[in-house]
Amino acid sequence: MTPDTALFRRDLLGTVGQLARVDQFAVTGGPAHGTRVLRLVNGGGLEVELHADRALDLGRVTYRGRAFAWLSPAGFAAPALADPHEEGWLRTFGGGLLATCGLDSFGDPSTTADGTRYPQHGRIGALPAHLLRAEVTDEQVIVQAEVRQAALHGEHLRLHRTVRSPLGSHSLTLTDVVTNESAVPQPHMVLYHVNLGWPLLGPRTVLVSPATHVEPENDAARASGQPWNALHEPAPDAGSLVYLHRPPDTQEHWTVSATNPDNAMRLDLTASHRSLPFLHTWTSLRPKQYVVGLEPANAPLMSGRAEAEARGLVPLLAPHASVRYDLRFELDA
Repeated sequence: MTPDTALFRRDLLGTVGQLARVDQFAVTGGPAHGTRVLRLVNGGGLEVELHADRALDLGRVTYRGRAFAWLSPAGFAAPALADPHEEGWLRTFGGGLLATCGLDSFGDPSTTADGTRYPQHGRIGALPAHLLRAEVTDEQVIVQAEVRQAALHGEHLRLHRTVRSPLGSHSLTLTDVVTNESAVPQPHMVLYHVNLGWPLLGPRTVLVSPATHVEPENDAARASGQPWNALHEPAPDAGSLVYLHRPPDTQEHWTVSATNPDNAMRLDLTASHRSLPFLHTWTSLRPKQYVVGLEPANAPLMSGRAEAEARGLVPLLAPHASVRYDLRFELDA
């Protein structure tokens, strides 16, 4: 994690802040009014916006001035505007490079046998974070925060998030530690909704999965008969296609990539197989909704909490136990 010495000549810098910093500001106006945003600048061309009032999720991300993340027309609305009912998540889903889904459910909205309703993609993404650290060290730019998802007589899950980037690099890592703070086992489902957009994503972008087996997950994908990575020009009737990938368990980590040969942009997303053994992908190739989602997860279905329970596929976190999730983003442009 040594900084690029050609960029960081300490004897020539008045302060490292000439090249790297963490800006903090509040948004004024519009649905995001009053929300906290941090901008991580690593001095090597990588700039990342972190939404502190949305679980410290990753918003706009650029490398050497080129955008990698897809942004939804809904924008990054304040958490108070989040609609917790059914598919209301879509009304404040801002996109960005990473939207966290969970911590007790993800996928379709559903109602379990005991009558509990779970909204689409869970609640964590609309919870504000408590900021713990935001600084530039001799080696990296680092931001840390904590988010709690808790309810009286319900779950009590604590998310400790660390986002870091080595000075002068083209990489970014996100490390989450989720802890069950309650005295009973807690169902724990998590999915990392990584959203790729233009100019990284275009009709000729090449998507490569680590999986040896990929299967359609929804009716639209089954009806299309298309490979998961088949891209084309925007089409108003393009479906919303979801696929399940099962990366091989022979390696500790797996990597999925996107490369646009027209502009040499590339993104590699690497995850730990131990904690994130599944990859879901989502493709929507409509005009102005041209996006591919790469979605590492700890459970193998997108049909919601109720079906996951019925099929015995909900991971359990023991009392006071923790689980760690690691994601690494490598960007090139």
